[in-house]
Amino acid sequence: METTDVICGGYTTFSTAISNEATKAWNEAFQGFVGVNYTPVAVATQVVNGTNYRFFCNAKEVYPNSANEAAMVEIYKPLNDKARICQIKRCW
Repeated sequence: METTDVICGGYTTFSTAISNEATKAWNEAFQGFVGVNYTPVAVATQVVNGTNYRFFCNAKEVYPNSANEAAMVEIYKPLNDKARICQIKRCW
């Protein structure tokens, strides 16, 4: 990663190479989630007191013939606690 990819206190650029750590945070945050299937496509991270993740995702409601949509899912993974979903925004 080049130093131009990260702004101090900001998010990294989005990458389609989703790390094992990001995948673990995703799975932990979405445990038991129902109603919409979100599939991460790319992720950006921000180091804070833990890690903030922004996942760009495909979203598909779980009923027949539902349309694919784009969504941004924000997850926070504290240093010593479970990851949690902070926000989900549909991108129209």
